[in-house]
Amino acid sequence: MVRGVVVVSGTGTEVGKTVVTAGLAACALRAGLRVAVLKPAQTGVREGEPGDVAEVRRLAGSEVTGVELGRFPDPLAPATAARRAGLPYVTPRQVAEAAGKLAAGHDLVLVEGAGGLLVRFDGDGGTLADAAGMLAAPVVVVAEAGLGTLNATALTAEALRGRGLACAGVVIGCWPSEPGLAERCNVAELGVVAGAPLGGVVPSGVGGLASGAFRRAAPGWFVRGLGGAAGAFG
Repeated sequence: MVRGVVVVSGTGTEVGKTVVTAGLAACALRAGLRVAVLKPAQTGVREGEPGDVAEVRRLAGSEVTGVELGRFPDPLAPATAARRAGLPYVTPRQVAEAAGKLAAGHDLVLVEGAGGLLVRFDGDGGTLADAAGMLAAPVVVVAEAGLGTLNATALTAEALRGRGLACAGVVIGCWPSEPGLAERCNVAELGVVAGAPLGGVVPSGVGGLASGAFRRAAPGWFVRGLGGAAGAFG
């Protein structure tokens, strides 16, 4: 089971990062770990509306400590959304400091990004990759299953290597119930283009499960090193 601070990023937006984060949190809770989830910048959600942290806690369990650093109503990159709202940016330094504080009281801190690895958080061009570098944290890359995913995953992995960051694994965030040729071939190719293990496959629709069912099923979606049970995928 992974421990410490782990960053969860995607090859883009709407690839399943929140469900993957919830799945990893559920696996950690099952292993008896104290878990926190940090969302540096929640965009596209107004005050009073549930965001990604609330969704992780709904699926994985209320035992998860949830922290959100900034919330911006427009569904845009964090830097752009903050600027349009007239609100302070969330900087990589703030993300690293918040994760460090949470790590002092938890066994696992999952930092869920917004969009992809290099989406801008502030006016200076700071990104999630910068925060991961300050933390020396491994990154779980959440990827799509279908056409185009190999290029996007390879680019993300190259960006990680260029910054000296470790890829803890690639997870397919939404596996279709009826995969086509591209999806079936990509399962074998994703780990190759990423230069990192395929860490799991999360079935489509599991975000609609009740918490108990979600927590019971989650270990079957990941390889053992990411929290999966013996005999899990991989």
